[in-house]
Amino acid sequence: MPSFPKQLSIIPVPGIPEIKPGDDLVQILADAAGEAGISVEEGDVVVFAQKIVSKTEGRIVDLNEVEPSPFAESVAKTLGKDPRLVEVIFSETTKVIRMDQRKPEKGRLIMETRGGIISANAGVDTSNVSGGDHVTLLPIDSDESAKNLAEGIRRTFGVEAAVIITDTVGRPWRDGLVDIAIGCHGMKAMRDLRGGLDAKGLPLIATVMADADELASAAGLVMEKAASIPVVIIRGYEYEKGGKGAREIIRDPEEDLFR
Repeated sequence: MPSFPKQLSIIPVPGIPEIKPGDDLVQILADAAGEAGISVEEGDVVVFAQKIVSKTEGRIVDLNEVEPSPFAESVAKTLGKDPRLVEVIFSETTKVIRMDQRKPEKGRLIMETRGGIISANAGVDTSNVSGGDHVTLLPIDSDESAKNLAEGIRRTFGVEAAVIITDTVGRPWRDGLVDIAIGCHGMKAMRDLRGGLDAKGLPLIATVMADADELASAAGLVMEKAASIPVVIIRGYEYEKGGKGAREIIRDPEEDLFR
């Protein structure tokens, strides 16, 4: 008999207020969830949008305090960007993947961050930040941030839950944005099916599923950015505990055919 997956529940947590540096994100979650009649249960996966994690960690930059370098000024002129923003982007970058100037009024910077994430503008974001000249940066170590949140959930709710931190990214060859896992703790981000059998009894040779990314994308379906839903609880997914965080999803550059 085939083993059918159990039902998954994707539960948005409403009522999360504007987050400020130093806020206790887990306590804010507990207050909002309690008000909505929701709780975090044993074995849940709690998904946090990167933006609120960055805010509570103080990863906010006031562009009025940024002095752009001559190089940033030059790139900004070529790409039609704010030179202060370009300076911040390069400060968060370890490698330039692409500078696209085909449309001078809307140039694009595709960068690799210190954490190995490849994304537009190195993850520097101008949306949903109080103050018109403020931007957020990615957490310094998103896996460590996920670990801290998981420990806070254990203390506050008395349960073991996995934590995923997500960011919204574009994809080569495909239009549209999706959420991916940039931080993960309490579950293996990858599920290795190699050595098992498919539904026809044939061996699985190359099947390694990026479960953390798939859960991040599932949560993204209800993470309404215009409605302040930056936290989602996924219930019913049977994950394997442990793992090395979301970093293990990042392909080794030596094996990457697309760089």
